[in-house]
Amino acid sequence: MSFVDAALLNNLDVLGRDQANAAPYGVIKVDDSGVVQLYNKWEADMAGVPVGSAEGKNFFTQVAPCTNNRLVLGRFKEGVAKGELDAEFNYTFTYKMKPTNVGIRMFRHKPSRTNWIFVTKR
Repeated sequence: MSFVDAALLNNLDVLGRDQANAAPYGVIKVDDSGVVQLYNKWEADMAGVPVGSAEGKNFFTQVAPCTNNRLVLGRFKEGVAKGELDAEFNYTFTYKMKPTNVGIRMFRHKPSRTNWIFVTKR
């Protein structure tokens, strides 16, 4: 069972900053190249990366470079190339923080052709 609410996944095309900030987990919207378009407060607080420092930057190389690997970035690239991404797995963040165990869900919302990364503490 995913930590991301199914109703949220079905309405990502209308998800705004206020709704993202209300989520009890990290919500990150990225374009097909990984540039952050939306970064919520929960993620900013957990990762120690302010919203203004994350948006407009590449998530995998500039915001969370510990994800610049085959497991995370590789899965993202494969999903974008196929136009289909829905992967959930455990991971350990190590950038700007002590090692932190998290659950990551990467999802491509097909109707809006947007990519999302959701993060929760484990």
